[in-house]
Amino acid sequence: MAYLISGESGDWEVVIGLEVHAQVISQAKLFSGASTAFGAGPNSQVSFVDAAFPGMLPVINAACVRQAVKTGLGLKAQINRRSVFARKNYFYADLPAGYQISQYELPIVGVGEVEIDLPDGSSSMVGIERLHLEQDAGKSIHDQHPSKSFIDLNRAGVALMEIVSKPDMRSPEEAGAYVRKLRAILRYLGTCDGNMEEGSLRCDVNVSVRRPGEGLRTRCEIKNVNSVRFVMQAIEHEAKRQVSIYEGGGKVAQETRLFDPAKGETRSMRSKEEAHDYRYFPCPDLLPLTFDEAFVEAIRAELPELPDAKKHRFMSDLGLSAYDAAVLVVERETADYFEQVAAGRDAKKAANWVITNLFGALNRLGLSIAESPVSAANLGRLLDLEAEGVLSGRLAKDVFEIMLESGQDPAAIVEERGLKQVTDSGAIEAAIEQVMAANPDKVAEVKAGKEKLLGWFTGQVMKATQGKANPQMVNDLLRGKILGS
Repeated sequence: MAYLISGESGDWEVVIGLEVHAQVISQAKLFSGASTAFGAGPNSQVSFVDAAFPGMLPVINAACVRQAVKTGLGLKAQINRRSVFARKNYFYADLPAGYQISQYELPIVGVGEVEIDLPDGSSSMVGIERLHLEQDAGKSIHDQHPSKSFIDLNRAGVALMEIVSKPDMRSPEEAGAYVRKLRAILRYLGTCDGNMEEGSLRCDVNVSVRRPGEGLRTRCEIKNVNSVRFVMQAIEHEAKRQVSIYEGGGKVAQETRLFDPAKGETRSMRSKEEAHDYRYFPCPDLLPLTFDEAFVEAIRAELPELPDAKKHRFMSDLGLSAYDAAVLVVERETADYFEQVAAGRDAKKAANWVITNLFGALNRLGLSIAESPVSAANLGRLLDLEAEGVLSGRLAKDVFEIMLESGQDPAAIVEERGLKQVTDSGAIEAAIEQVMAANPDKVAEVKAGKEKLLGWFTGQVMKATQGKANPQMVNDLLRGKILGS
């Protein structure tokens, strides 16, 4: 997707790479047995290991290792049979040990790729450089006291997967699509819940600009961006900032920046550290992590059908468009709901009902698919009533609105409220004659060749029958009555 920034001296291309920190779904932290539950009171889920008490040794959580391997397989990535944990040394108040246990030269997962779906219906590939396991730091809280900061170590030691992309993205839209697709894959796999509001998925955004076809220039890193919209806004602002510097004859400094959502701009945080600043060395408390092919294959056998495979199946087997299929597979729950609605029915019609009617209603009500008052089984039964001619399209929508309020079976609603479609030709003819008698001038216009008015007559007859008449029968009988055809 072409995205160029125009400057006084010509166009500039944006180069984007993302480092996504995904919190691993596990009951315990990466190197201790402390809980990972969200929302607990400050410092209530901290073990001696997390607090870096002297003599406390880390013990690897095997469940977190399995989750990392499963994620690597979901990203079509190389799984390294041997990886090494390293100490990454830096000094913050919320890092009690003075170092973070991470991975450096030998990560658990190597190169992979993610296919992203773009707004224009096209797709492209974004390379994955690596995925490594590391422990999270704690949280510094600066707004609770005028002169003091507080430290909450509940998050310290929680397992993170840092997923590093290659600098393959060239627009804010591509970066947004990448985060959305990555989040979908993680959720399908059950390795991260992707909840950006709770901080379980955070992005460090690397941005640089260059002349088209030129080599890479200096990049800046925007730390801890916690929504897809903010990722896109941060990229747009930062790219324009860098272009402005170059156009003014200056140089972009390699630094770490923060994004201010209220102002929609980035601001300097600190000069960017290099690897040697962290003084990485293998963690002396942890042996290298090794496993065999059988371990990897056992995890591969557990993989669910992932979004891309599901999308292509919806297109090839069910005849859906690329757009509809992409929308339906974003969330696993949505795809499962749709498949239940579509089972044995017109899949395109099922997709239209789910995407247009159901999604519209859920957005209006502020509900997720899991909270839908209309079950997949009941929506499927509504489609059956329409296909059988019991309900017209208009009546089906009326019944759907009642289902949203009551959660009832559509057949019960039709029976209780007398909403069954009228297919009695005598009753429809009577309504047609009544409308014709009231509008002789328009009848004459149709007979004189203005056949477009037949649609107006259809609307009047449907109104007279409270939307219960079969629209096709109305059209056929109208044409016969007025035109004799």
